[in-house]
Amino acid sequence: MSALQWRDWSCTVRVVLGDGRPADVVPEAPVAERAELLVRRLMDDVARSASRFRSDSDLSRVNHAGGRLIPVRRLTLELVDVALDAASRTAGACDPTVGRALAAVGYDVDIDELRNRAPSVVPQVGSPADWTAVRVDRELGRVGVPSALALDLGATAKAWTADRAAERLARSHGVPALVALGGDVAVSDDGWSWPVLVSEHEGGTGEVIPLERGGVATSSTTGRTWPTSVGTAHHLIDPRSGRPVAGCFRTATVLASSCAEANALSTAALVWGTEAPARLSGYAARLVDDEGRAVTTDGWPQGEVAA
Repeated sequence: MSALQWRDWSCTVRVVLGDGRPADVVPEAPVAERAELLVRRLMDDVARSASRFRSDSDLSRVNHAGGRLIPVRRLTLELVDVALDAASRTAGACDPTVGRALAAVGYDVDIDELRNRAPSVVPQVGSPADWTAVRVDRELGRVGVPSALALDLGATAKAWTADRAAERLARSHGVPALVALGGDVAVSDDGWSWPVLVSEHEGGTGEVIPLERGGVATSSTTGRTWPTSVGTAHHLIDPRSGRPVAGCFRTATVLASSCAEANALSTAALVWGTEAPARLSGYAARLVDDEGRAVTTDGWPQGEVAA
C-alpha cells in the first residue's frame, strides 16, 4: 500500500494505492505522478465550481447574483444536487445555504489566511439558512439563491471529491485506492479492509478502525477554528439560528456508503446534539462530547488506539 501526500484546500491530501508495495514508501515515480495529477485536476475542477474564495467560481457568481438564476457548469449542478440531497436526508441539519452566516462569523477567506489575521473581528449573527429556497433549472443549467442567503458547499463537495478521486484512481491504475482529504476518507469498492486513523483533528491522537467500503468522515468544532476579539470561533453553523453550533458534542465521525453521505451525517450530528445518537442508530458512528468522552453506536467497529 504505497502512499503519497501533499497540502491543498488547507488540509492534508493523502492517496494510498493497494499495489503491494510497503505502506511507508511512495509509488513508483510514473505511478505517483499520474495519481497526483489525477487528484489535483479533479480538486481544481471542483474548486472552479464550488470555492467560496475564488471570485471566478460558479458558486461565487451565484452568490453575487442577487437571487437571479445564473448559468453554471455541469459539475456545479451535480455538486449542488449532492448538497441539496444531504439537506433533505438530514432534515435541513446539513444545509448548503449557510454562506452568509459563515461570513458573519468571520470565515470569509481561506482558513489559513483567517488564522493569520489579527483577532479584531467581532463575530456577528447570520441569517437562518433555508435550503428549500435554492432554485435549480437543470434543463438550462442554472442555479439561483435568494440574496439574503449564500451557498456554501464545503460540507459535501470535499467529501464528494474524495469519493470520485478514489473511484477514478482505482479505474485508472487497476488497484484498490484510498483518498483522504483531511477528515474525509473514501475508498474504492474492491473488497479491501483499509486501516484508517480517526481523530478529532489533523495530527492528533486517535483510533485506527477498518474501512471496507464507502467512506468515513469526521466533523468537529475543534478543527477549523480561528481567533476573534471575543474568543475562538469555529466553522460549523447551526442552520436554524445562523450561529456556530454549541451543542453537547464537539466531534462526530460516521461511516456510510459514501464519504459524501458520511460527511452530511457527521455535520448534522453536531447540529442534532442530544438527538444525534438516536438519529445515527442505523450507522456506525462515534461522538465525542465537550468533556472528551466518546459515545458510539452499536455498529462502530472495534479499533485500536493510536498515538
